[in-house]
Amino acid sequence: MRTCEEPRPPNGQSPIALAAGQSEYGFAEKVVEGMFIVVNSITIKIHSKAFHASFELWQLQGYSVNPNWQQSDLRLTRITDPQRGEVLTFKELTWQTLRIEADATDNGDQDPVTTPLRLITNQGRIQISLKRRTKDCNVMASKLMFLLDDLLWVLTDSQLKAMMKYAESLSEAMEKSAQQRKSLAPESVQITPPAPSTQQSWSQPFGVSPNASSISQYFDKHDMKESSYHLLISRLDLHICDDSHTRESGAFKHGMLGGAMQLTFRRMAFDYYPFHRAGDACKHWVRYGEAMETRGQWAKKLVSEFQSKIEKL
Repeated sequence: MRTCEEPRPPNGQSPIALAAGQSEYGFAEKVVEGMFIVVNSITIKIHSKAFHASFELWQLQGYSVNPNWQQSDLRLTRITDPQRGEVLTFKELTWQTLRIEADATDNGDQDPVTTPLRLITNQGRIQISLKRRTKDCNVMASKLMFLLDDLLWVLTDSQLKAMMKYAESLSEAMEKSAQQRKSLAPESVQITPPAPSTQQSWSQPFGVSPNASSISQYFDKHDMKESSYHLLISRLDLHICDDSHTRESGAFKHGMLGGAMQLTFRRMAFDYYPFHRAGDACKHWVRYGEAMETRGQWAKKLVSEFQSKIEKL
């Protein structure tokens, strides 16, 4: 993979649907979604103008799950609401070991002497939720949860500085990509329900008559109001060490005694909602509480004050 100076245009319709000669969510999509994938080893290399990185995964597995993140009947791994013309699907990826390594490129803006950044983790998993339109398979919202167990990370000060420079080099491209996503974010559009077909019965178990009201309630329970990305680490032991070398001054050598710092985080979580508008409700957020409700009232007041000033101008 290679980072782009300018964001690429959207991919458009689902290639699976186009290859199958269909324009809506149908049999071909369901067959591909039902596949159980096992990869013994996979290596992903990323190249940027400032650094190059590699991700190595061992014993990677990908499969469909129900809304409770359990493997079950494939018909229970998607929720189709004919009235909305939308479908929810749920996936999970697991692995045994993940190795991440990043280093500066020769022609980058980094220091000539850098320490490669390395991270090795044990078991982890990614939970993916997708909401798509049935008429064209376009993704309307997604939810990505990156779950890690105990994580031990030893960083030197030079590695920490290099990591900050790597993030800075990507910030411009990420900002351009975020602006593109926001400009193409789906608005509230009236969706015409698709014509009933035999394919829609796959979303319900055999022997159960579909009930529009119950389907809508079940859909609302697991619906994604907006796209979001989440990182949850059960325990993180972070060791930051000073890797200063011995320096010479005149005829004497001064030994620089390095220091170290250990930080332990329990149940550390990061939640990112890129498309959330100022003043909108946050009750559907993962970790919503009274403190956020108070903050929401404060933010809504600021937005109303800003709008009133704009109207006067």
